[in-house]
Amino acid sequence: MDYKAVNYVEGFVENIVYRNEDNGYTVFDIRYKGESITCVGVISYINAGEFISANGEFVHHAVYDMQFSVKSYTFRTPDDENSIRRYLSSGAIKGIGEKMAERIVKNFGADTFRIMEEEPERLAEIKGISLTKAMDIASQLVDKRDLRKAMIFLQDYGINMNLANKIYSQYGQNIYTIIKQNPYRLADDIDGIGFKIADEIAVRVGICVDSDFRVKSGIFYCLQQASMQGHTYLPMNILEHHVKELLLIDLTEFDKYIMDLAMDKKIVVKTVGEQKNVYASMYYYMELSVAKMLIDLDVHIPEDEKYVNDRIARIEKDTKVSLDEIQKQAVRTAVENGLMVITGGPGTGKTTTINTIIRYFELEGCDIRLAAPTGRAAKRMTETCGYEAQTIHRLLEINGGSIGDSEKGKTSVGMHFERDESNPLETDVIIVDEMSMVDIQIMNALLKAVAIGTKLILVGDIDQLPSVGPGNVLKDIIKSECFPVVKLEKIFRQAAESEIVMNAHKINRGEPVVLNKYSKDFLFVKRDSADAIIAAMCTLIQKKLPAYVHADIYDIQILTPSRKSAVGVERLNKIMQDFLNPSAPSKMEKQVGDTIYREGDKVMQIKNNYQIEWEKRSRYGVPYESGTGIYNGDTGVIEEINTFSEQMVVKFEDDRYVKYEFAQLEELELAYAITIHKSQGSEYPAVIIPMFSGPRMLMNRNLLYTAVTRAKTCVCMVGVEAYFHQMAANESEQQRYSSLDTQIRQLYEVSQQE
Repeated sequence: MDYKAVNYVEGFVENIVYRNEDNGYTVFDIRYKGESITCVGVISYINAGEFISANGEFVHHAVYDMQFSVKSYTFRTPDDENSIRRYLSSGAIKGIGEKMAERIVKNFGADTFRIMEEEPERLAEIKGISLTKAMDIASQLVDKRDLRKAMIFLQDYGINMNLANKIYSQYGQNIYTIIKQNPYRLADDIDGIGFKIADEIAVRVGICVDSDFRVKSGIFYCLQQASMQGHTYLPMNILEHHVKELLLIDLTEFDKYIMDLAMDKKIVVKTVGEQKNVYASMYYYMELSVAKMLIDLDVHIPEDEKYVNDRIARIEKDTKVSLDEIQKQAVRTAVENGLMVITGGPGTGKTTTINTIIRYFELEGCDIRLAAPTGRAAKRMTETCGYEAQTIHRLLEINGGSIGDSEKGKTSVGMHFERDESNPLETDVIIVDEMSMVDIQIMNALLKAVAIGTKLILVGDIDQLPSVGPGNVLKDIIKSECFPVVKLEKIFRQAAESEIVMNAHKINRGEPVVLNKYSKDFLFVKRDSADAIIAAMCTLIQKKLPAYVHADIYDIQILTPSRKSAVGVERLNKIMQDFLNPSAPSKMEKQVGDTIYREGDKVMQIKNNYQIEWEKRSRYGVPYESGTGIYNGDTGVIEEINTFSEQMVVKFEDDRYVKYEFAQLEELELAYAITIHKSQGSEYPAVIIPMFSGPRMLMNRNLLYTAVTRAKTCVCMVGVEAYFHQMAANESEQQRYSSLDTQIRQLYEVSQQE
């Protein structure tokens, strides 16, 4: 074939080779003039068996040779007997194979499609087709025609294929009315469509910028955005300011829109003193639910004091550990209460206290479960307690199957927990570590699965960074002053020998810290420019620290306050990638946006994926264990990139191998450097922290304290000493609007009166 001379092809679609559901990019084979032709292009909707006419040109692909690049196309409804037979036997209509297609066409000839659409009951004349099956075949044909029409309609409004499919699945033939009258409904009803996408559609439709639909959707969007900043509500005046900034219009009747949303039960408004606070309903009722369940668990169970003290003494003798009085008080409190909190900084004996509590309840014959918010935190807990710990998600038996959505009256595919109030955890004691990381949503899910009578012990450091998700759970529980709290403050002798521990407490108390490069575990290397800082970090991570802390290069972690700065995550990752894992002919690569992924790269999962499959392999590569779920913060190394199958294999900690489709790579990012926020709950043999200028809101004591306490053996800061002292002196934290403490106090007062 003279490929250069061909700018038009037509034929039946024999096979769909590949399809990107986001943008519609499709690779498919057709039969043209007796030859099989591979076509590529953005196609709105296509099935095997369909007849396509396409304009374009042949292009040469390095791997797949000649392909026809489609520039424009039309589909033709099969209108002759041979074409109809071919379409029906392609599998496009479920329930019709080759023999059935032959019988249908033999009976109805070229009139087949008209019969199927207008007189579908006549299909029952064919042997093997019941009236029910006839109606199903007709319904499929109409659905496919309607779906293609809907896809083309939605693409006219700039909606990609993946979202278009979601929209059509949600609304069916109602899409035309909804898109033209109120596209903001999409933001409420469909995952993946937020206010901004809906707003872009509204502009194309021609909806007024001050329409009620737009303003109310904008208000709800601002509350959703606030939840992503950790807030469960916003004061009315702050919310109004954000909405005006978003919509760029004057709002003279803001109270009216708030009232309408409250009547629709989308928001809750609460007045505290002279201030009105506005919640997305979900978070108001979540805080209320958590408050009630905590109070229900708070049961005091008096125990014989001598018996408890004798048990503690026996454990001290058996474990050769001596507890101080506060630690003993923590054990007694755990024994006598259904709910308690243990808090304290590094070196204050939290682990020893938890271990003693575990031994106590083991002697009592109790069933005990340990949990933490992240995989790394659970792994640390297992190592320090010698007792298996799980992530909270695993404890609650995460499931990615279909669930009913009672609020919207529909069933959706998504994450849910098998353990809840109807199927609670069957255990006597639950201990949850790293509670500062637990947000209101996870706390709500956890408490639903804890039966009254089960002891719940919450452990955490309130001076760590708060949770990424909404709420301020640990601080609010302590702040409520309604539950037993034991604060460990004494720094034990062994911990006192660590300058990491001692300086972390000094930072937290605002006391001066002496910086030098001669400390054995708290080093400061002075450099006065971003490039000099980076050069020093390269030397440390490759040549100095691995042997010093007896760890692999990839186990040493760079922690930085910001993403975008001269020493931010994005710049550091590119430089460290080139330095630690340079390009080579033997290493396959895949570029996604501005990021190049290379075999041998250190990467991090940046969102929870509850359904992705992993497997553990023997030394010969044979799988011997499998499971599902990779979570935000899990790190690994790229083992293989296959551009033919368009897949990438990552080996995560604990030797879990995960296969990613290229379309899933947005879930990963390079992890030579990560933000301090991302390091929560983790511990590394050594951490390197650049000390350079950055946004004031990030250069604070809370962030510095968290970074320093991530190191097990060595902290090495590189940069300008003045920036360290500025961070240590900056007590300002971003204010987080949450009200769990208020909800607890109010319900507690009511419970005391009953």
